[in-house]
Amino acid sequence: MRKILVTSALPYANAPLHIGHIVEYTQTDIWARFQKMRGNECWYICADDAHGTPIMLHARQKGISPAELVQRMSEEHQADFRDFRIGFDNYHSTHSEENRELAELIYRRNLEGGHIVSRTITQLYDPEEGMFLPDRFIKGECPRCGAADQYGDSCEACGATYSPTELKNPYSVVSGAKPVEKETEHLFFRLQDFEEMLKEWTRGGHLQPEVANKLDEWFEAGLREWDITRDAPYFGFEIPGHPGKYFYVWLDAPIGYMASFKNLCEKQGLDFDDYWAEGSDAELYHFIGKDIIYFHALFWPAMLDGAGFRKPTTIHAHGFLTVNGQKMSKSRGSFIQARTYLTHLNPEYLRYYFAAKLGAGVEDIDLNLDDFVQRVNADLVGKVVNIASRCAGFITKRFGGRLSAELAEPVLFDEFVAAGEAIADHYEKREFSRAVREIMKLADRANQYIDEKQPWVVAKEAGSEAELQAICSMGLNLFKVLIGYLRPILPGTAESAEAFLKIDPQQWNDLATPLLDHEIGKFKPLMTRVDPKKVEAMVEASKEDMAAKPQKQEAKKEAGVETIRYDDFARVDLRIARIAKAEFVEGADKLLRLTLELGEGETRNVFAGIKAAYPEPEKLEGRLTVMVANLAPRKMKFGVSEGMVLAAGPGGREIYLLSPDEGAQPGMKVK
Repeated sequence: MRKILVTSALPYANAPLHIGHIVEYTQTDIWARFQKMRGNECWYICADDAHGTPIMLHARQKGISPAELVQRMSEEHQADFRDFRIGFDNYHSTHSEENRELAELIYRRNLEGGHIVSRTITQLYDPEEGMFLPDRFIKGECPRCGAADQYGDSCEACGATYSPTELKNPYSVVSGAKPVEKETEHLFFRLQDFEEMLKEWTRGGHLQPEVANKLDEWFEAGLREWDITRDAPYFGFEIPGHPGKYFYVWLDAPIGYMASFKNLCEKQGLDFDDYWAEGSDAELYHFIGKDIIYFHALFWPAMLDGAGFRKPTTIHAHGFLTVNGQKMSKSRGSFIQARTYLTHLNPEYLRYYFAAKLGAGVEDIDLNLDDFVQRVNADLVGKVVNIASRCAGFITKRFGGRLSAELAEPVLFDEFVAAGEAIADHYEKREFSRAVREIMKLADRANQYIDEKQPWVVAKEAGSEAELQAICSMGLNLFKVLIGYLRPILPGTAESAEAFLKIDPQQWNDLATPLLDHEIGKFKPLMTRVDPKKVEAMVEASKEDMAAKPQKQEAKKEAGVETIRYDDFARVDLRIARIAKAEFVEGADKLLRLTLELGEGETRNVFAGIKAAYPEPEKLEGRLTVMVANLAPRKMKFGVSEGMVLAAGPGGREIYLLSPDEGAQPGMKVK
């Protein structure tokens, strides 16, 4: 029997869960449930990630303490997880005594090992709030590409990483004030001390190949010291011997895995060292999103190594969730909170759909809502549940609920059982989509058997009682195997099916044993079809949910200019255009009508308010300018305007059309 400890990334205790989060917990839960079915000692633990500046500020806005906010959010998270059938063996919090003790222990051991040093650094400070600003609470222009509204640690436009002090025109997200530089003493973890160990470990089969390849980029750039300190005010653990200094949330967050397990050990009488001591023969698996690989695959094993603890067996990263092929959107109603989904739909629909999409790689998966409806209805209702519903009624009405004493088709049953090893292998390797495909092939074969035997026809024939009982008993035994294979994915449905079959919760080895001369219960529908109207209602409710909340205001710079995100600007398609014709617009005081050529025969009609600046519009003809080519057409009094030309100046006669440099051609994209 294997000893296995499984974790999911800790959800941040600052906001409700959404269906993007549920991907990871579903994936982990399926794998953990499978291990338990195989008879392994497997513990699945998690906790709320409870520390940091965002939680401190959010609590301040609500007028409550950070600890109270964390407690409220934990209750909400756990309710969502429970209703999505996520079967944690323990759910804890990083704001706990176990976590404080372990964080201080790991810190002290690394300090004694010479892996933590003190340095005086210059950081950005909000003079209005009286606080040093975390990287994500500073925005400005990227020092590499110049993109506006970028965070203080990395650029979403070009991918560059940098120090907040390198940002151009920085401003505080908290107050909008211009930060000032101020010196402070911080502690740093010397990640570079572990470079050789990490190179060997990351290439030792503990990571997916694509993740290991990505980490090579960090080794090539050179590992750097990691700042593990945050200054007061801060919600977290104060660093021993350093008043007013706190452990950075990313130091104590992964230690939360250990703390949650230690809490479980106290409840269950387990030995903590059996799983966490260096040289432990237990297996440790972390399931995480691809966005937090850096912390989990470099800092975390280094901290553990420096403190004399074991390192993970495997870190499994997954991709993000898109909805209908696009990033989840509040305006489209595809940013669906977990509770909103649960209000409208069966959680096992989504568990199944995710399983049917998930593989062992880090690729993103898409929730196509039309496909979601069709696949769940076809596979779960039309194939799997349909087997039981087609056979159970005959057994109950004609045979007192008792199955036949022998299998009608033992070879077919053996084929179903034999398929279990391949299915188990897919589960083990986290190739859930392959497991689902194999299970659905078996479901097709079971339905084919019932179609061929036609029990509804046999039931009408005189003297066919034994044959009818044998056919339906065979169908229900095939159903028993199928629902067992699906048990890690559909625990609620499996539990209902087992109650109907009057059997104990199935373990993997139980699947090979048929039910013979066995009494079953009265069949009740195990799952209903997905109603597309409920899906539509969920999407609409998601729009309403977001509309009901006050929209978050973007911070403003000192100059009073409201910022936009780089993504917003990047959607503007600027093109070079030749002014083929420019003329006055009859009855308009300010407008000129411009006929613009974009190349390859394409022309646009644009109305521009530049009449005062160009009293002789014909002189503009033949000139190149810049236009917004993807602006939605606008119906005006004088016609339809199909774009916008760019100009600068205070207005009136002082307006100047933008002109491209020499060599530009109509249709060229402006970058």
